[in-house]
Amino acid sequence: MNTGQQLLIEQRVTNEAKSPFVAYLLAILLWGFGAHRFYLGRYMSGFLMLLLWGVGWLTAPILIGWVPIAFVSIWALIDLFLIPGMIREDQAVLRQRLSAEAAGYR
Repeated sequence: MNTGQQLLIEQRVTNEAKSPFVAYLLAILLWGFGAHRFYLGRYMSGFLMLLLWGVGWLTAPILIGWVPIAFVSIWALIDLFLIPGMIREDQAVLRQRLSAEAAGYR
């Protein structure tokens, strides 16, 4: 692969990668709904986060719901530190896919 192809791949990775700003905005504004995880392509964990958040708020009046609410809140807080790594991982996968496509066209 030559330098021109590598530059094109890096440009496509930059253009197609998920935005950290959008991911943080979703994480902060929609906190326990897991919207940031859906945006970053982590659908199963996003659904689990949404499910626990919903069950927590539905059962909060009988006090047991505060446990899943606390769990999801801590999880969302930790995710604020994990978002850059998730984006880098997505960029690496995209870069690998684009490199494989470029190698296949030769």
